[in-house]
Amino acid sequence: MQQISSFNDHQSGNLYLVPTPIGNLDDMTFRAIKTLKEVDLIAAEDTRHTQQLLNHFDISTRQISFHEHNTEQRVPELIEKLKAGYSIAQCSDAGMPSISDPGIELVAAAVKEGLPVIPLPGANAGLTALIASGLVPQPFYFFGFLERKHQQQITALEQLKNREETMVFYEAPHRLKKTLATMTEVFGDERRVVLARELTKRYEEFTRGTLAEVTAWFEEHQPRGEFVILVAGNEHPTVTKDNALELPLTEQVDQEILNGLSTNAAIKLVAKKNNIKRQELYKQYHQL
Repeated sequence: MQQISSFNDHQSGNLYLVPTPIGNLDDMTFRAIKTLKEVDLIAAEDTRHTQQLLNHFDISTRQISFHEHNTEQRVPELIEKLKAGYSIAQCSDAGMPSISDPGIELVAAAVKEGLPVIPLPGANAGLTALIASGLVPQPFYFFGFLERKHQQQITALEQLKNREETMVFYEAPHRLKKTLATMTEVFGDERRVVLARELTKRYEEFTRGTLAEVTAWFEEHQPRGEFVILVAGNEHPTVTKDNALELPLTEQVDQEILNGLSTNAAIKLVAKKNNIKRQELYKQYHQL
């Protein structure tokens, strides 16, 4: 077990996760500006892009690049700096660190070392689009970017088509038409969808309709700007019967062990599937 109070004094430095605007610089919070000014170092996804933000708010803190291509090198380096007492702010080009952006590896490493990780609230494209979509806002399922290859998209969407929550995806303009066509292929023509583009910017726009209607619209109009795609949940999901649940509990455990799980992992999984306490099943299985 680990418990760390964010605002107590620490011998190490703090890792601050600082959201940045997704388009409109006025969405930068006072706290985010203050934090970027006070830390010893900013780990930025693109230092050139972040420098524009720093210039706008008269922030002179030194930057270091931290992106998907140098993660393996940077994480140990940043962890050592935190241990030495440096406070570091990590930020991506836009929105929340770690959400379809760099960050998770550094956070995981800091947590493993028992270092304080302090998140700041701020802009997020998915939630911004969701609350204005007109679709059911909660529960929702955030996916982010689909893989680029068609079959990979098919595989992912097939696993999602029976979800009853509103689903949130991100997509680039040059891949939008292909992604909409694949969604139509898997979800069907009549599934409701909302596309939000250029959020918080001058050309912010919402396109609402069925997948068939929206797909047809973008066949005639060139997609521009970054998109959030919100897909309504399945109102009539297909329920697949798990025949394994008809077996005695101990046989279900044996089956999961044959599938490659350890005994304890199999007991935990079977208990969860059957909505019973793991300890009860553990006793029952080992009494045989």
